[in-house]
Amino acid sequence: MNKLLAVVKREYLEGVRTRSFLITTMLGPLLMLGISVLPVMVMSRIGGGTTRIAVVDQTNRMYERVRDHITRDNAEATANRRNERTTRGGVSGARYELEQVALANNSLEETKRNLSERVRRGELNAYVVIPPNVLENGKVEYYARNTSDVFTAERMRNRITSAVVEQRMSDAQIDQGRLAELQRRVEIDAIKVDGEGERRDSGSFWLAYIVGGVIYAMVLLYGNAVLSSVVEEKTTRVSEVLFSSIRPLPLLAGKLLGVSLVALTQVIVWVLVSVLLSLYGAGALVASGAEFTLPRIRPEVYVYLILFFLVGYFVYSTCYALVGSMVTTAQEGTGMAMPITFMFVIAFVLTTPVISNPNSSFSVLMSLIPFFSPIIMLLRIMTETPPFWQIALSLLIGFASIVGLMWIAARVYRTGMLMYGKRATIPEVMRWVRQP
Repeated sequence: MNKLLAVVKREYLEGVRTRSFLITTMLGPLLMLGISVLPVMVMSRIGGGTTRIAVVDQTNRMYERVRDHITRDNAEATANRRNERTTRGGVSGARYELEQVALANNSLEETKRNLSERVRRGELNAYVVIPPNVLENGKVEYYARNTSDVFTAERMRNRITSAVVEQRMSDAQIDQGRLAELQRRVEIDAIKVDGEGERRDSGSFWLAYIVGGVIYAMVLLYGNAVLSSVVEEKTTRVSEVLFSSIRPLPLLAGKLLGVSLVALTQVIVWVLVSVLLSLYGAGALVASGAEFTLPRIRPEVYVYLILFFLVGYFVYSTCYALVGSMVTTAQEGTGMAMPITFMFVIAFVLTTPVISNPNSSFSVLMSLIPFFSPIIMLLRIMTETPPFWQIALSLLIGFASIVGLMWIAARVYRTGMLMYGKRATIPEVMRWVRQP
């Protein structure tokens, strides 16, 4: 036991003292902050300008409707700017300035040339040509300096479509107010029914995706660290010295536990920072008058999150250690570890049918496979909690798989670490596992 603890301590201290650990620990929260805050800040700074658009109305009766529908956003933008507390947490609405342009010398082509020149000079951002038969074929021409701005183009399409539909109804003498009332959308108030009664579903199943993403990131980062550490000990022949004082199983277990504690330390830092940022963001939303409710999550769900996180991390990390024992270089290990990464990708692909029918035989089976259970079972717990025996069985299979994989990895480790010059083949690995 003392030797195992010594290995764990060595691996942990070496991991947390590295420059890469410090950098990733500090950059992780900054990256999350940048992803969530920077786009809003940038859009609020550069997205609040006025978009100048010219309209060539060949129908001679559509311009006013098009102008009213497009400039509808101006009132929203003004309201957002007046409510500074709301604007601080969101993106200011877009503003549009429209002008009607008559045909130059009754020539559409000459008018378009003049408008295109104004666009090139920066006097206009775009111009729209409404043909005479727009009410029949529903087609308009949109010319812009930046056609990659799909948001503005989509907004133009929606606004002009609304104007054309309104004009068609007016021509058909349909009461637009009555039609709008009849077409009013129905709002769905989703209420979840489970063993605890009835409650509104707050979408807490997204936590399963978050935990799965954290496991995936940790496996990629620290699973490769385990692989590289094993290969390094193999190439430097440090393992020969270590095997003289400690057996392969506690050596491998100590290495995995030490690296896992490094990963856990980083995850704790990230979680604490994320919680603080979330509480700050929630407080800002509530202070601005926005309705915001935290997802209601049962206390035992947090226990399941931790347990399945451990299952997923140790299952995949042990597989990385197994691969490291078989190869001679880190490059070979990266190639052989690709199937391990694919297993995680498959788990995310399977989430769609599981969410649709969490209690199907397929979902139950996938949630019991240790390579998939950290994602699939958590999704089942979040969407429609399965019987406790299924959760317990999944955890039991998961931890039993960790023990079995570690036993297999240790038997491969004891022989593979002493083999140099070539990568082990599958038959050789099977023979190492069978050796007493």
